[in-house]
Formats: sequence, structure tokens, C-alpha cells
Amino acid sequence: MVAVKKIVFAVSIMLCFVTVACKKDSNSGGTTNPPPPPPPPPTPVWDSNALRGVWVTTTASTTLDSRNNIKTMVTTCKAANINNIFVVVYNNQRTMYPSTVMQNLIGVNILERFAGRDPLQECIEEAHAQRIKVHAWFEYGFASSYSANGGAIVAAKPAWAARVSGGALCVKNSFDWLNGLHPEVQQFMIDLFKEVTTKYNVDGVQGDDRLPAMPTTGGYDAYTTNLYQTENGVPPPTNSADGGWVTWRAKKLNSFLKRLRTEVKAIKPAIQFTMSPSPYPWGVQEYLQDWPTWVDSGWVDAIIPQCYRYDISAYNGTIAQQKSYYKNNAVPFYPGVLLKSGTYTADNSFLTQMIQANRTAGFKGECFFFYEGIKDRTTWFSGIYPFTK
Repeated sequence: MVAVKKIVFAVSIMLCFVTVACKKDSNSGGTTNPPPPPPPPPTPVWDSNALRGVWVTTTASTTLDSRNNIKTMVTTCKAANINNIFVVVYNNQRTMYPSTVMQNLIGVNILERFAGRDPLQECIEEAHAQRIKVHAWFEYGFASSYSANGGAIVAAKPAWAARVSGGALCVKNSFDWLNGLHPEVQQFMIDLFKEVTTKYNVDGVQGDDRLPAMPTTGGYDAYTTNLYQTENGVPPPTNSADGGWVTWRAKKLNSFLKRLRTEVKAIKPAIQFTMSPSPYPWGVQEYLQDWPTWVDSGWVDAIIPQCYRYDISAYNGTIAQQKSYYKNNAVPFYPGVLLKSGTYTADNSFLTQMIQANRTAGFKGECFFFYEGIKDRTTWFSGIYPFTK
């Protein structure tokens, strides 16, 4: 009996040894359990179809100065989750593409530093390769020049100049203005839009706070005063802020916008025709911009009011004010967000607050002014922006 117990005890010891050895072998050998799969990346909370745009200009920027710079800009925008680029094609008497219209008008077909290139075509090719849409942005609109007494355009066409009471050139905030009510000025701008629409595979065209627009101090040139007298039987009021006089001029610009859209859409019906005006009613009081009528009439495919503010209280107030005038939900509304101006760049916290305000107001996207600020806030755009709600 003692011998049997000894045998059982010995077998038990051996079984324990084998079990431990097997466990050691499985922990160190070829039957290791695979590591758990990584968690799926978080899903952006935005509407994937909404516009997430940025403006690209020549002012305080060298982005368009070479093909490599453009390629870098597009790559940066892609990483920042931008899906629409609004690239300047006209400002300060010059185009950013070879223009027959400008050649015929002033003898210069492109901004001199771009001679021999076509930055617009380069932007289209690079952006479309990254599945980013490109809009041609006519930045100066009915402003002819900056602190240049109207520049080459007014020198070539003096009758195109906007005039204040007394006959001086209409200048506001150092911008020199053309008369946006003059039929030849309107045709000039239509020709530029049609030239781009015809020659380039752009996804959209856009005017802004200077198109259609004119300072309310303008309208005292011979053409406009004669037209007003013909239609109303009396000369225009000497008070440039007179309500009826403001409304009469704003309606003329409204009619121009409708015609511009019609002619552009006749060439390319699917093109996006958007406007980025000043906030209403300040915009109509100062620049004759009546964007609620544009939206209510369906003359634009999206409206992007420039809600440029430096603190969240002011931003919230502007968003609420602009939303109160927005009635036609068939036309998307995207706030214009000030990202950078001069030495100022909105910080991450303020950017988040503004996007939260947009979403709370029901606005699913936005457009940032301007591209150079993205380079200062890459972490926010890639890691915070997609998940802000």
C-alpha cells in the first residue's frame, strides 16, 4: 500500500512538471495569441457633404508664386480637412491667369510676377488630384485698385469710375471703386466670369464683399444721376444714406447679380455660383449688398457671409443676426470665419468656439479667411476640427 502511494505521488509530480513545461513553451513559442485589434479611428462628426473651405489670395502670401508652393498648399489643405479652395483670380487690376479681357482693356494679361505661368490651372490640377474642389474668387469685384487713384482701369476708362457727391473718385478704406451700376463696368465683370468659366475646369465662381457692391457714397457720376432722374423725375438725394436712394441702387446691383448668374450658368449649368458678402444689414447700408434677396430669389448656390469677429460674444451675435435674415433653406448658408489677418491668428480655443456656434445654429460648414492661418493651426485642423460639434 505504501508502494502504491509512492507511485501515485511520483506520477502526480511528473504531470505537474509536464503541465508547467507546456505552459512555458506556449508562452515562448509559436502558438502565441494575436494582439487585440487597434480601436477604429474616431469618426468625424461633420456632414461629409458640407463645405469646408478656405480662401487663397496673393496678399501677404507667396502660395501662388510657384507650382511647388501650390502643391504644398493643396497637401496642407487636404491634411486640414478642407474640401473647397477659393483661389483668387482677380484683384487690384490684375488676373492670376492669362486673360484676354484684361489684355484688351489695359494691355496686361496677368499679374506680372506670374508671367509665363497659369497659377489658376496649376491649382485646379493639384487640387483635383487630391479630390478638392476649386472656386475662382474675384476678390476685388467692382473695386478697381488700392490707393492708386483707380489705377490702369480708370485711366483707360474714366467714365467707369464711381463718383461721390462733388465728383471725386469714390474711395473707401483705401479701395478705389468702379461704378457697378454702369453697363460697361457690368459687362467687363461678366466677361471676366465667362472667360474663367469657359477656359477652366473650375467647380465654382465667387464674388465677395466687393461684388456686387459699391460704397453708398458712390453713384454721383453722370451716368447714374441721369438714370435716376429719368426713372424718378428728380435728381438723386444729396444724402447718400437716404433710404430710397440706397434701395434704388441696391436693386440695380441685385439685377446685375441675377444676370451674371444667368450668363455663367448658360455656359456651365452645374458650376457653383456663390457669394461671400458683408453681414446684413450693415452690408446694404455701407455697400449696397442685399444678400437676403439673393438667397430668397435663389440667385446663388450658397451664401457665405463674412462673420469676421475677434471674440465669441461678438461672433455669436453676428451669427444670430445673420441667421435671422436667412429664410430659404434650399440655399446653403456657411459662415465666413476669420482665421488670420495681419499678425492676428485665431487661437485653438476660439476656433473651437466658433465652430460650435456654427453647429448650434444649424450651419454644417464654414469657410476660413485665409489659407496662411492654416499653417499656424495644423494641429487644430487635423485633430480637433473634425470632431467639434
